[in-house]
Amino acid sequence: MAELPYHEQINIANTEKLRELLKPLPPFVKTYFRGIEPQTSSRTRIAYAYDLHIFFEFLQRENPVIQKLNLQDITLSHLEQLTPVDISDYLEFVKYYRSEDDQGHINGERGQRRKLASLRSFYNYLYKNQMIESNPAALVDMPKLHEKNIVRLDVDEIAVLLDEVEQGDKLTKRQQAYHARTKVRDLALMTLLLGTGIRVSECVGLNIQDVDFRNAGIKIYRKGGKEMIVYFGEEVEEALSCYLEERKHMIAEEGSTDALFLSLQNKRISVRSVENLVKKYAQTVTTLKHITPHKLRSTYGTNLYQETNDIYLVADVLGHSDVNTTRKHYAAMDDYQRRRARTAVRLREKLPDSED
Repeated sequence: MAELPYHEQINIANTEKLRELLKPLPPFVKTYFRGIEPQTSSRTRIAYAYDLHIFFEFLQRENPVIQKLNLQDITLSHLEQLTPVDISDYLEFVKYYRSEDDQGHINGERGQRRKLASLRSFYNYLYKNQMIESNPAALVDMPKLHEKNIVRLDVDEIAVLLDEVEQGDKLTKRQQAYHARTKVRDLALMTLLLGTGIRVSECVGLNIQDVDFRNAGIKIYRKGGKEMIVYFGEEVEEALSCYLEERKHMIAEEGSTDALFLSLQNKRISVRSVENLVKKYAQTVTTLKHITPHKLRSTYGTNLYQETNDIYLVADVLGHSDVNTTRKHYAAMDDYQRRRARTAVRLREKLPDSED
């Protein structure tokens, strides 16, 4: 039986995970998730399920009426009785709370916004479908978000990083022992991330047959399973070619025979492994910047925008559905272009020196 594409395997795993998460929740929650399925990815639904579980856990702890109930005994009428003050109290609760296993959890501005966004989606669905008559979540303002500087690698840092991936001189003795076995793979993977800006999930999902050297492109699956061709340059082509020569001699575990990037266990490399790999090499280059695979994506987006000054091209290549997302993250930090503006417009032509 042929292997399912990676994104389909993830969707199946997420579907099973979602079913487990929904089991202890009130029955009407399942109706909500069935309703949003066509418009959301399986990963988004998993995140919403976690958030709603925290919300109902909060109600059981803090609401005097719901405290006496099991989760599955909570009804829609209980939700209708909540006020905007209750929702605000929930946002205060998620700033720091302890879960049932006594593990502490902290949510900053972004975490609080996501929790409220999940709750709004839930209430909006119930209200729109006339399952409830009030929508207190819609009356609570989103927590203010203070913009952070986008972390990315400078051009010289990119060169140093790739040199370190190739040589491994600054790694620990233990890391160097593994480096000898993985450096060709690691260089191909890091060069691909930096040279195309693809997401880490898109990278680990690549199969051998997704690489097309004739057209210098790779076939990836964007969020929601949309298929797209992303093109690469000579440096990426060279790194991938070297790795694929090595990959020919690897015997992958069952279920990973088509995978492009393999772990040392000869299984498809995981997202967590790539995150650890990036962290390991990045720490040898800079200790002031927290570099993740997403920061490599930001680095590519920044460089592409500075080279082309085409925000629509950057949005298309990165797979952003809304160009405003791209503009917010890349155009706003283009200090180089702003500096050019100071000499771009002349108010008065400089007159030539008068002759005696």
